[in-house]
Amino acid sequence: MRQGKEVENPESRFFAVLLAAAKLPGVRIHREAYLRSALARHCSEEEVRRAIEETPAAAGITVELLDKVANDSIRYETAKVSALSAAAGIPGILALPATVPADTAQYVGHMLRIAQKLAYLYSWPELFSDEGGEVDDATKGMLTLFFGAMFGTQSANAAVGKVAGMLAEQVAKELPKKALTHGVVYPMVKKVAKYLGVKMTTQSFAKGVSKAIPVVGAVVSGGLTLATYLPMAKRLKKHLAGLPLADPSHRVSETDVVDGEVVEEHETFAPADAELHDAETTPVKLEDPRP
Repeated sequence: MRQGKEVENPESRFFAVLLAAAKLPGVRIHREAYLRSALARHCSEEEVRRAIEETPAAAGITVELLDKVANDSIRYETAKVSALSAAAGIPGILALPATVPADTAQYVGHMLRIAQKLAYLYSWPELFSDEGGEVDDATKGMLTLFFGAMFGTQSANAAVGKVAGMLAEQVAKELPKKALTHGVVYPMVKKVAKYLGVKMTTQSFAKGVSKAIPVVGAVVSGGLTLATYLPMAKRLKKHLAGLPLADPSHRVSETDVVDGEVVEEHETFAPADAELHDAETTPVKLEDPRP
């Protein structure tokens, strides 16, 4: 009985879909390879090198240029997921038990792909530390918040901003595991996961109905995917682009002085917006190197 309840839990259901999609071939984006490919046409070799070794913001790459590259990646991923969704709609009602789960996994897989690409462009660290390995809890939590931002949930937006502030202040090269797994951000991760579990069940049902009629179902399914995936990707892009973490102008020079002598000059990020700090108290085939 307890096991049945766990399966019906929206939070558990969402995490199960997320982890299954993360294991699909080609879903995990290698940060270095993607940044090199996406930025090579627009930036100097030195800028690309520094973007990879540090971040695109540290390399001085403007948000305007990153927006252009991000839009290219969004168009590419949207075209692929819409085509795959339409193809899954062709067999008709007799194949529903097979096509609906596969289509859902493909859809979530492409959500993961665009979330990673946008994160790397806007100066987030590598999300998957091990190609093909298990997804750690911090990464699972961060991806959940990215998905929540794609769906437009305010708690997810606030949590993403808080994590971005932590990364900026510490000039960190990995996610703040403590905050995401049992710290101040964790309650928001659980809240967003529960919301997404319910939301995805509703969307899966809508897609299943659209596939009931062959050929016509393919058109409807592909169109439904296009109508949902594109605005969600743009919503995440807008949110990440607006965070201080992505903006080179928020990097300021800071000089350490000891006994009246300059010891070291380095760059740090300006603190995140105060409203994001206030959120701390709130309980709240795929593989392709192109953009």
